[in-house]
Amino acid sequence: MKSLFLSVTLFTTFFAVAQSNTANKQNSITTNTQHKAVVYQVFTRLFGNTNTTNKPWGTIEENGVGKFNDFTDKALKEIKDLGVSHIWYTGVPHHAVIRDYTQFGISNDDPEVVKGRAGSPYAVKDYYNVNPDLAVNPANRLQEFEDLIARTHKAGLKLIIDIVPNHVARKYEGKNNPNGVRDFGADDDVSLEYHRDNNFYYIPNTRFEIPEGITPLNGEPNPLIDGKFDEFPAKWTGNGSRLAQPDKNDWYETVKVNYGVRPDGTKDFASLPSGFETKSCQEHFDFWKDKEVPSSWKKFRAIAEYWLAIGVDGFRYDMAEMVPYEFWSYMNSAIKVQRPDAFLLAEVYNPKEYRNYIRLGKMDYLYDKVELYDKLKEIVKGRSNTDPITGIQKGLSDIEHHMLHFLDNHDEQRLASPEFAGSAENGKPLMVVSATISTSPTMIYFGQEVGEAGNENGGFGSHSRTSIFDYVGVPNHQRWMNNGKFDGGKLTPSEKSLRDFYKRVLNFTLKSSALVGDFKEIHSANTTITGGYLPEVYSFVRWSDNQKLIVVANFSSSKKSRFELIIPKDIVQKWHLKNGKYRIVDQLYQNSQLTLKVINGEGKVIIDLKPSESFVYQLQ
Repeated sequence: MKSLFLSVTLFTTFFAVAQSNTANKQNSITTNTQHKAVVYQVFTRLFGNTNTTNKPWGTIEENGVGKFNDFTDKALKEIKDLGVSHIWYTGVPHHAVIRDYTQFGISNDDPEVVKGRAGSPYAVKDYYNVNPDLAVNPANRLQEFEDLIARTHKAGLKLIIDIVPNHVARKYEGKNNPNGVRDFGADDDVSLEYHRDNNFYYIPNTRFEIPEGITPLNGEPNPLIDGKFDEFPAKWTGNGSRLAQPDKNDWYETVKVNYGVRPDGTKDFASLPSGFETKSCQEHFDFWKDKEVPSSWKKFRAIAEYWLAIGVDGFRYDMAEMVPYEFWSYMNSAIKVQRPDAFLLAEVYNPKEYRNYIRLGKMDYLYDKVELYDKLKEIVKGRSNTDPITGIQKGLSDIEHHMLHFLDNHDEQRLASPEFAGSAENGKPLMVVSATISTSPTMIYFGQEVGEAGNENGGFGSHSRTSIFDYVGVPNHQRWMNNGKFDGGKLTPSEKSLRDFYKRVLNFTLKSSALVGDFKEIHSANTTITGGYLPEVYSFVRWSDNQKLIVVANFSSSKKSRFELIIPKDIVQKWHLKNGKYRIVDQLYQNSQLTLKVINGEGKVIIDLKPSESFVYQLQ
């Protein structure tokens, strides 16, 4: 969700548990290890918007908005051909918005508890319907999304949407609940701060107050802006604040969901028995069958099952570590028993908790943000050499398949922004290393492949990130979109070249058997004995029975690097190479062919790297 609040420790300490000591690689989660997966994250509201006005705090009429229908067969084919297996439609569930949709039976939201003009996609207002902004006909919005699901599957793509289990909009109204589904908070005892089956935490006998220092809609008049929001008693705020008047930097537009964790941090539900790290999803599912669980657990499982039944193929769970992993065992095992191929991705930032959320929480994938992403960012900004990459991969070796790699997403600064890599070209070696160093999925964020730098000022959203709170256009992406032709007709030559680069990298990762095979870094062997091997260079090998790869990357945007790369004897032996000469060919562009010499059981090859250049060489 919001990187600004990663320092919040209140609830991460509540839910902290001892990290499992086991290094056992057994994990009963169904994952596709035949080929790597590639996820294309798209902010659904922005994808199809052709309006280029980009007025700060602009309305839909001024700045435009994208629709489900903008994802045409042609658009989806182009995304698929880019080298994508899964598409993450971000911001689909109905969240709080400013726009008046009362004619469709939707209540207005108070701007004093909505961030931006378009609203945060992580302040969900109704889990059983979709954002009315995204529909041509808001009355028919759910059907329009179901039609998009059908088009997505027709294109050969699987799709995931967000579930935000930790919090909901301050004004949650489940007006589309299926029969038998009670609304969040409908049965709560609001006289108590905590009860296991309350969906929220309360501040009894105290009224909620608007945070000081906020300026809703940038000061624009609105009949609902009156300095107050009717909430009595006040609820705990989404990030865990227990104040009736949260701070302006709190997640004040949301309220925290109660999962049976008492205010003192103790747990009001059954514990998983020792040894369940290695148990199957079916065994986890069976464990919970006869257990009493908090009301919120049941409600969120029902939400997930509802969307699976409609045709969604999985979920991205926002701030999953703020919810106890026992709930995830309950939720994800139920999903996996029904849909073993469901794609379950979680936002978790505490490395000490990774194994608990994978092995006990039955997550397929977690963000590799705190480890690899943060380090690559330091390297490209000149704040680190490449040596720590080796330790990161070693430390995650038992769970590397589950640590999804990305360089761009809705929360982070754009890769091409001055605040990150400085340019899209500088980001290329990061992309090659990120996409090829492990068996885990790769994720890119729409516009990344054409060098989007997030320079627009939407109003509430911050510079260097494409705003998720405002109605904006995404300039580089719009040039590729070319008024709905989706042919790149307005891209500059450099943007076309960049998209071609991404297309080559991603499609190679989808098809490579070596990238779901073995890994060994050869960086350490070259840093001490290889002249000309810059501190900004990194190298490793990947292999399977029928494919042998040598990956070298230069993170420096200004220095060339020429050196004799050493392939250590243990790799030569594992590859069953005899003394002699072998041809290696770059797989991205096929225009670099070198000779690898094996002498006395050790391989050597002269490598020339330009600034920000990378190669993925295959042994012929």
